[in-house]
Formats: sequence, structure tokens, C-alpha cells
Amino acid sequence: QVQLVESGGGLVRAGGSLRLSCAASGRTTFSSYDMAWFRQAPGKERESVAVIMWNGVSTHYADSVKGRFTISRDNAKSTVYLQMNSLKPEDTAVYYCAARSISSSLYDYWGRGTQVTVSS
Repeated sequence: QVQLVESGGGLVRAGGSLRLSCAASGRTTFSSYDMAWFRQAPGKERESVAVIMWNGVSTHYADSVKGRFTISRDNAKSTVYLQMNSLKPEDTAVYYCAARSISSSLYDYWGRGTQVTVSS
């Protein structure tokens, strides 16, 4: 079992930055999981924002955030981060952290989310 807790959300003006953190805990090895950030805006489906593989070597981003967001992880601290720069009002959403076992194709564990609101 993995417990995930997000933090770092808030209200920011367009063009600003935020750094989200997701701390993992539980009787497991954090480096055994690929990690991802998803987001869900009101009235929209949840979408994948960024993914980082278990070893931190490979990352993937949604086209809408490429060049603005950076995902990273610190396996020693069991934490994954999402640095968000040049924020836009359309980035407003609840951001969720998720974990996927490297042997799985599905994200098995989810955090409760953190709200990010970008004002124009």
C-alpha cells in the first residue's frame, strides 16, 4: 500500500509559478513506482500532465504543459515534484499525484489532490 499526500497548491496570477510536492508513505519502496501528476478542471475529464519513470531518467509531458512544467523525484525522500512556471488560467484544476507499480499498466494509488487556481 502507498499513501500519497499532495501539497503546494494555491492561488497565483497568470505568469507565476508554483511547486507541487507529493510525499509517499507506506510499507513499500518508492523507487518501485512510476509517478505521475494528473489534473481535473471543473466540467472536464481528468488528464495526465506529467509522468516520471521509477528511476527518474525518463519523463513525459502533456503537450499543453511542455516547456513550462517539470516533473522530478527524490527517491531518498519518497517525494515527487511538479514545478509549474508561466502558469495560465487554463492550468486551473485540482492536481493529483498517482503511483503505478513498474509491473502495472494502471495507476494503483492516488492522492486526494491539491487545488491550483491561476487568475488572469
